[in-house]
Amino acid sequence: MAKKDKTIMLVCAAGMSTSMLVKKMADAAEKAGINVAIFAASAADAQDRLAADHPDVLLLGPQVRYLEGDFKKSLTIPVAVIDMQDYGLMKGDRVLQTALDLMPS
Repeated sequence: MAKKDKTIMLVCAAGMSTSMLVKKMADAAEKAGINVAIFAASAADAQDRLAADHPDVLLLGPQVRYLEGDFKKSLTIPVAVIDMQDYGLMKGDRVLQTALDLMPS
């Protein structure tokens, strides 16, 4: 498999709800011809996954927005909370665009 250009990490409470969103985002990326790796992790596993996978951007599920400040202090990558409506409606294309807009070119 070819190396992906960028990596997007999503974090939620248990890593379950974001896994559905990851699929929708991956489908949107493929449809748009964007070469990106996307994965989800639970809040408990986030630090290990950050160290192992070195994402280019970190998006937090609305239910873990309280972690935003801590991640922003400790990371040099962009960190943002996913829009609650986009998250709830599983708008993978919109969440993907949010992540892409946050990444340096």
